[in-house]
Amino acid sequence: MNTKRQFNDLLLGSIELFCLAAELASFTAAAAAAGVTPAAVSRSVSRLEERMGVRLFVRTTRQIRLTDAGRAYFERCREGLSHLVDAERQATGQQSVPAGLLRISMPTPYAHYRVLPLLPEFRDRYPRVQVDAHISNRNVDFAEESYDLAIRGRAPADSNLIARTLEDAELVVVATPAYLSRNGTPTSLDDLKQHECIQFERPSTGRKNPWTFRQEGEIVELMTDGGYSSGGDVLGGVTLARNGAGLFQTYRFVVERDLREGTLVEVLPVFSGASRPFVLLYPHGRHLSLRMRCFVDFLLEKLVEGRAR
Repeated sequence: MNTKRQFNDLLLGSIELFCLAAELASFTAAAAAAGVTPAAVSRSVSRLEERMGVRLFVRTTRQIRLTDAGRAYFERCREGLSHLVDAERQATGQQSVPAGLLRISMPTPYAHYRVLPLLPEFRDRYPRVQVDAHISNRNVDFAEESYDLAIRGRAPADSNLIARTLEDAELVVVATPAYLSRNGTPTSLDDLKQHECIQFERPSTGRKNPWTFRQEGEIVELMTDGGYSSGGDVLGGVTLARNGAGLFQTYRFVVERDLREGTLVEVLPVFSGASRPFVLLYPHGRHLSLRMRCFVDFLLEKLVEGRAR
């Protein structure tokens, strides 16, 4: 057994400052958070780079950016430090209180209509957790962009990510009463060829999104056509539909208030029942911090267990 010490107090402190600089993407911000000088943070990083013989950051006059080696080292160090904190709390019987910054990326419809309305309640429960909500329909790189969690419209093929389904969101085709009065109400899928069908372009591919229906128990995908398209934000298509531009397929939860109030009307209800999933993603094998575990449990409680009751 090797009894030689691998880490002294100075080296452990250097690792903590390195992780802080990586999380905040700034030596100055890391220094302020740790109560030391920026020069002390820089020396700590240089000490680690000299020890391992690799560059951890690319430095410019305006910013710092992790190298590939630095990113891999950061992920393992962050996990290790989190284990140490948990071990100390368990050994001392200290009550764990979730705290710190939680970064989550989510698509616009699910953010505005599902998650953002819940955040005040989450922070009432856990006031020491700060939430950085990134709202975008593009896929994010967990390692490159330092996100803790992401919500996306489908489970990725990436086996390094754990996917927890939050819901299968029902799809619905809607239009305003005024549009239907002018153009008639379609009664079959073939009738859609005669209508203005607002298009949504997938951010990842730039291709038009097919409309999805349930016909005689089978899921059918249909390409539609129209003079309006919305790229990047599906809520753009909803706004167009609300203003009489045409038909649009979206999630029922986005337009349920419009349907109740009659400002939008469901079209082709006999072909409804198709859905798309929303999944919560986080890296496989990553040690979940207490704040991440609390947030995951909170979302599952509100969005999964709440609908099952």
